[in-house]
Amino acid sequence: MERILSADVKAHVGGEVLVRGWLHKKRLIGGINFIVVRDRGGLVQVVVQDESEIAKLQGLQVGTVLSVQGQAVAEERAPGGAEIHQPKITVEVPVTDEPPIEIDKPLSHKPENLDTLFDNRVLGLRNLREQAIFKIQAETKEAFRKFLRSQDFTEFNSPKLLAGATEGGAEVFKLDYFGKEATLAQSGQFYKQMMVGVFERAFEINPTYRAEPSATTRHMTEFIHIDAEVGFITFPELLDLLSNCLSFVIDHVWETCKTELKMWQAEKPKLSAKVPALTMTEIHSLYSKATGTDTTNELDLIPDEERWICEYGKKELGSEAVFVTEWPKADAKFYHKMMEDKPDKAKRCDLLFRGVEIATGSMREHRYDKLVAQLKEMAGGDPESSGFKYYISAFKYGMPPHGGFGWGLERTVEKIIGLANVKEATLFPRDINRLAP
Repeated sequence: MERILSADVKAHVGGEVLVRGWLHKKRLIGGINFIVVRDRGGLVQVVVQDESEIAKLQGLQVGTVLSVQGQAVAEERAPGGAEIHQPKITVEVPVTDEPPIEIDKPLSHKPENLDTLFDNRVLGLRNLREQAIFKIQAETKEAFRKFLRSQDFTEFNSPKLLAGATEGGAEVFKLDYFGKEATLAQSGQFYKQMMVGVFERAFEINPTYRAEPSATTRHMTEFIHIDAEVGFITFPELLDLLSNCLSFVIDHVWETCKTELKMWQAEKPKLSAKVPALTMTEIHSLYSKATGTDTTNELDLIPDEERWICEYGKKELGSEAVFVTEWPKADAKFYHKMMEDKPDKAKRCDLLFRGVEIATGSMREHRYDKLVAQLKEMAGGDPESSGFKYYISAFKYGMPPHGGFGWGLERTVEKIIGLANVKEATLFPRDINRLAP
């Protein structure tokens, strides 16, 4: 017979079907005997009464690969509204080792259980609720692609092995490259700016590496970035682009992942037509007055401020997302463009969503002489070094006003679902303590 998926069994009620998949659950207790088989379509229940068929299952554990041929019968209480009776079972790949975790039950995501969750990730991902996270992630990534392509962006892939640290600082992984020192890319920043001179609008979705000595709920050493750059754009237009992108992504995920979102009891975010923008000074002032904690001298928002301003935005501005604007030059990158009327401020924004920064955007300094001066002044960089000279040369030969953003995929998925740690939304997380599995 031709194999069908578990999700299609109901459509064949009254007829004979063949399904193939993994043993997901087994209950053999005399009067009531059934197994649950999992395939890419979901789950199907199989009622087993024949003693010879029951004998085939003795000693087998979850994960055993089976073929089951039998009668499709309507049953509202069964997964998918149908089950299989009078089965003929073929054991294709037996598993006899008892698994370390039970994948037919929800897995704990409590902070004290995360190491156990990640240590058993290979098996735990077979749990349907865990799978749901990464189906949502796949659709989130697809939504970014759809939105950016609808805005005439061209996708590219930049190298992740570099001759030098492109963004400066100590947060860089160094490695031996045939006797030379190389680094892992901290972002696709320089390359996406170069692509403005090629495509005008360009993006990539690729891994990013940061040697951050942080063991927090928001930091990892490897993560997926959506990096985009846009030529001939103004700062207000950049904010609109980010705002529209977030709305598109949320709507797409809620349209395509209804079942998966329901598994996690995820609530659709409250968003305004345009994400409201507040300056950093305004947020410091609001937070300091509301909490009694003075942050007015901070260069950046402290984590509690990010959480607080998102709650404020939800209650007072009708949006669980908020832009932070007017960044102090002292905390800006050398390629950021400064405000004409406030030269001590950068034309930069952070997009905060449900209490955490998910994206950073800015206008870039596109004037060659000014960029070289800022490289020397703000980063202590040498325009002739291998890490900078090719990037700088793009500006020597004509770059328009442009801006762009870097957007964290895993943080976005974390907040869409309502998880508490970015690692929960990461297939195989990497941080200062974890390099496996």
